[in-house]
Amino acid sequence: MALPMSEKKITVSSFCEANSQIPEWLRSEHLTGTTIMAVEFDGGVVIGADSRTTTGSYVANRVTDKLTKVCDRIYCCRSGSAADTQAIADIVSYLLEFHSINQNEPPLVHTAANLFRNRCYDYRDSLLAGIIVGGWDKEKGGQVYSVPLGGMFVRQPCAIGGSGSTYIYGYVDAHYKEGMSKDECLQFVSNAVSLAMFRDGSSGGIVRLAVITEDGVERKTILGNELPRFYEG
Repeated sequence: MALPMSEKKITVSSFCEANSQIPEWLRSEHLTGTTIMAVEFDGGVVIGADSRTTTGSYVANRVTDKLTKVCDRIYCCRSGSAADTQAIADIVSYLLEFHSINQNEPPLVHTAANLFRNRCYDYRDSLLAGIIVGGWDKEKGGQVYSVPLGGMFVRQPCAIGGSGSTYIYGYVDAHYKEGMSKDECLQFVSNAVSLAMFRDGSSGGIVRLAVITEDGVERKTILGNELPRFYEG
């Protein structure tokens, strides 16, 4: 005779058996297997990213916003574990708010990037997080800092990251040039991210762009049917 639900014993083997019946995509971590990019220009920066979030081989979200505001005129592009990168961005945003109050002035982009570096390095064995920090401040203007896995920290005029970046290093090296205008940077980032989305199975969705200058932040979205195409048909 079957025991009532309240009297059934739960054993390790029964728990493992029940857990094994859960689909793999429900048990997997949400990853922003991603393409992220940022480019400096005279007067600001352009940042961009795709919008696909995956759980194993399952597309969990097609329109994720991977361009995260950490304070006025400073954003980060997130790749890796969605939970890890969101947590780090929240922590840095919290610390920058206190820093801004203490200093009675907006924080510097370098300061924000340093905070990301510290967290990524201190917890490098636990976190799966690759960050690009882009923003504008009154001391150095537009700046881009790359904080890849492990917590390295370097300023770059053009930075790319995420799983899709491996497909576009050649394109970026061939088409990047110093002194590009804002419009040229927008087209460059849009083309590069779109190319990565067509090649990388973990990147996709739409392209989100942001222009960060002294005047503030301008957001743009390029829908799937408006993406640049690199093939016929």
